[in-house]
Amino acid sequence: MRATKVLMTADTVGGVWIYALDLARVLAAQGGEIHLASMGGFVSAGEARAVAHVRGLQLHESRYKLEWMEEPWEDVAQAGEWLLAIAHKTQPDIVHLNNYVHGALPWHRPVLVVGHSCVLSWWRAVRGESAPSEWEHYAAAVRKGLQAADFVVAPTQAMLKTLHHDYGPLPPSQVIHNGRSPRLFQPAPKEPLILAVGRLWDEAKNVQILDQIAAEVAWPIYAAGQEQHPDGGRPSFARVRPLGKLEPAQLARWLGRAAIYALPARYEPFGLSVLEAALSGCALVLGDIDSLREVWGDAALYVAPDDAEALAAALHRLIADSRLRTQLAETAYRRAQQYTLSAMGAAYAQAYQALLEPALPANRTAPQRQPAPALWGQTASYQPSTQWGR
Repeated sequence: MRATKVLMTADTVGGVWIYALDLARVLAAQGGEIHLASMGGFVSAGEARAVAHVRGLQLHESRYKLEWMEEPWEDVAQAGEWLLAIAHKTQPDIVHLNNYVHGALPWHRPVLVVGHSCVLSWWRAVRGESAPSEWEHYAAAVRKGLQAADFVVAPTQAMLKTLHHDYGPLPPSQVIHNGRSPRLFQPAPKEPLILAVGRLWDEAKNVQILDQIAAEVAWPIYAAGQEQHPDGGRPSFARVRPLGKLEPAQLARWLGRAAIYALPARYEPFGLSVLEAALSGCALVLGDIDSLREVWGDAALYVAPDDAEALAAALHRLIADSRLRTQLAETAYRRAQQYTLSAMGAAYAQAYQALLEPALPANRTAPQRQPAPALWGQTASYQPSTQWGR
């Protein structure tokens, strides 16, 4: 990839931050200049140190609410003005958005939007019904952002399919799998414990069902992750032992020790924590959903997310059968080797180049993007103009 300047957004609430920082490291190592604009809350001291160690990466921090939070639209509008100001100052070649709504801003440069998750698909998977009417504004704004983009990426076919279903027709799109560095996660001597990792307040992770069956399971069950919901409230656990949000080195040690990793998720478009567990030599017990089946194939035991009896049986089976536990862990470890940072970085670099050097007929140049209408007006209509790389 030729040296490319990228303005990339990230939120500090979940796995998108890890993904964005990892990708920024890879791109910067290739000579790129990355401006990472964070929203959702200021980064921790450890996260700030991690950014400072990456040459070619500059962090722009904010606390603007994310588009899926409660009453976010004033913040989202202000964040849009802030992002455009950063773009005006830094003059990036590519705008890489890890959120949706700001795709409809008048960037005047190629825009790639990554769909990590969304409220509409979350609601169907977690609540078993369509999102209620109060999410119509969100859906309309997300649709505008996606349809105004030049290229759309998702981490799995399952996620890309739901984006087409809920917000299509979309611009050209592609699956690019997430990746992690194997050197950060090493199997250690395994201990008789079960670990789950994720936002503990998120019903999609379904940690509560582990709490329901913990008393029946011979091994203790621990859960690591943020407990406080960004809009308030936190879950309570009777038997699962919460560890809170761990620093990366602490989490790697816990994953190295855990013999079994359990995430009976109802919704998980890729699952970085599952990849980390596989790289750490854990046997995997996962929710039986399309995205996790797509990523992990025969490298895990799967249970219906709301079947507590099946979950307990799967854990009992692995606790009792050390040979099966080792076999599953080895299969997951081998499969995890295909989800590397280098593969992810190469795929994004190729996507950037396709946007920067679109195939055009002779004597034609790429047209400039036209300003989009107001992002957050509920009645504005929008038809995508001719765009880069189409």
